[in-house]
Amino acid sequence: MNKDKIWLSSPHMGGSEQQYIYRAFKENWIAPLGPNVTGFEQDIKDYLKEDVFIAAVSSGTAALHLALLMAGVKAGDEVLCQSMTFVASANPINYVGATPIFIDSEKETLNISPQYLKKAVQKRMEKGKKPKAIIAVHLYGMPYKVKEIHAIAREYDIPIIEDSAEALGSSYEGQKCGTFGDFAIFSFNGNKIITTSGGGALITKNQKLKEKAIFLATQARDDAPYYQHSEIGYNYRMSNVSAGIGRGQMEVLDAHVNLRRKNNKFYRNLFKEVEEVKVFCEPEKQYFCNHWLTVITIDSNNNMEWTSERLREHLLEYNIESRPLWKPMHLQPVFASSPFYGSTVAEDAFKSGLCLPSGSNLSDEDKERIGAAVKSFFNI
Repeated sequence: MNKDKIWLSSPHMGGSEQQYIYRAFKENWIAPLGPNVTGFEQDIKDYLKEDVFIAAVSSGTAALHLALLMAGVKAGDEVLCQSMTFVASANPINYVGATPIFIDSEKETLNISPQYLKKAVQKRMEKGKKPKAIIAVHLYGMPYKVKEIHAIAREYDIPIIEDSAEALGSSYEGQKCGTFGDFAIFSFNGNKIITTSGGGALITKNQKLKEKAIFLATQARDDAPYYQHSEIGYNYRMSNVSAGIGRGQMEVLDAHVNLRRKNNKFYRNLFKEVEEVKVFCEPEKQYFCNHWLTVITIDSNNNMEWTSERLREHLLEYNIESRPLWKPMHLQPVFASSPFYGSTVAEDAFKSGLCLPSGSNLSDEDKERIGAAVKSFFNI
């Protein structure tokens, strides 16, 4: 057996990142500001092709925390949040002292359900608690149902924070994810489609909001010759070195998207003879998914030997990493007391789903090993 591990989604450098990092060292811009930060923000803005403003920060979680603050969410408020997501979508709600209200998924995209979102809004308002914001996630890079979700948000005048941590390069009806919400965020963690090692970005709709976010992200220092602070701030700004990595990564973003979409096609071909397996892909032509991770679900009703957990363990025997889908937030011990609106869509997907190796640096040899392991499991 080949001992080199095939990772779920490992960093993939394009080659020019070191030039930007070298410049940062040469000019001694080793700080949470500098030309790489400014340039990286402009690179993202140019890529999105919309009238938005970008603030590069230390993580996607930090960006989401700032988005909640900018949306005016305070202690005692309620925030509606997609349940099937990574915990970083929900934790910042608690940072500001608000209460998360979790919403189930719909089956087509596994994202926030319009049906249960509307029900949750109505039920909370009946209790005298109009939600202060909605956090909608493009799960695994798949756009949520933009038209339906935003129609509900407009009807009840609730701002949307668009969690695009996994969706850079995805689009809906030709418009890039990260540009639909009142606020949006990206993540550049090491496993994302591009990386800054660790980092994120907040997307706003006007310059003043960007300036306010940067003010909060740099310890909320007042405009004075000495250190004066009239608000609570945070140490959230991205470093110029990290931003240099991001600038190089932006040059290969579209190539990485194409490679991950090819991975998804590889898996669709691999599983085409296995009726029990569904490969997650776009439900309609207006969706364009970067397929950050390719997801499958296994219907094991006819064969209890074929479960997602057994397949995960089998792949490990080949030194291949895979991972269960995100465990829904309403099932997490830390959020056990939080309200939930929905049925079992997210829960069922978690039980039957598996994320497969999807890195843009998967080689043909890697795919051969994955294919051999899958075929031995399903006897095909």
